[in-house]
Amino acid sequence: MADTVLYDVSDGLATITINRPEAMNAMNVAAKVALRDAAEAAAADPAVRAVLLTAAGDRAFCVGQDLKEHVGLLLQDKESGTSNTMNTVRDHYNPIVRALAGMAKPVVAAVNGVAAGAGFGFALAADYRVVAENASFNTAFAGVALTADSGMSWTLPRLIGPSRAADLLLFPRSIGAQEAYELGIVNKIVPGDALAEEGLKLARTLAEGPTVAYAALKESLAFGADHSLDEALDKEDELQSKAGASEDHTIAVQAFIGKEKPKYLGR
Repeated sequence: MADTVLYDVSDGLATITINRPEAMNAMNVAAKVALRDAAEAAAADPAVRAVLLTAAGDRAFCVGQDLKEHVGLLLQDKESGTSNTMNTVRDHYNPIVRALAGMAKPVVAAVNGVAAGAGFGFALAADYRVVAENASFNTAFAGVALTADSGMSWTLPRLIGPSRAADLLLFPRSIGAQEAYELGIVNKIVPGDALAEEGLKLARTLAEGPTVAYAALKESLAFGADHSLDEALDKEDELQSKAGASEDHTIAVQAFIGKEKPKYLGR
């Protein structure tokens, strides 16, 4: 994988680091391909039990599309009569978000600075967001005459409601960590110099947890968001049967009875 995105797996935890700090971790084509490949690799690898998504530097998590590269590609399309540039949503952003949101393992986003456009979308695709005090969020799309992508039309209204989502999308502005927390976008705020340690701690805790149960929780939350109560109850029954048949459930019950800390196997 290109060094625009770093990928490491250790003790069940995959760490994906967007690595273009000199460009505020903007997504050029190489970075988009590398992030897509890393997210899909983590999703497919049975040795990976949790994912930490983070970024290099202390200024930005990801400011979305690299507009300097983007404008050049748009000009090439105009000259050639093609529209290849906007295929990036289908070819890159959609697979990235599908992998992050849909993988059967928890994803923690450690947001170290500005998250804008697709960068905001990637953070929203995670299951848990821990952010530095200086972090900020901006939908950004309307500001460059674009509509939402990177899953934001789905994730943002589910977190903060359709009215507030419309406000942030129609009138892009920078919202700080505290406001993002109050809106329900952020789970936890920490000092900037503590973010790396806290993000790793949270992700490692999840990597050591009951992976089958976490996968079921992700699936049930996504399912319940747009199904009826009766359908959600049936889905809970289905998923609880799977979780109850897992080795981790037996380990957890035995540990509870023995007043011990469970050591999960992730299966």
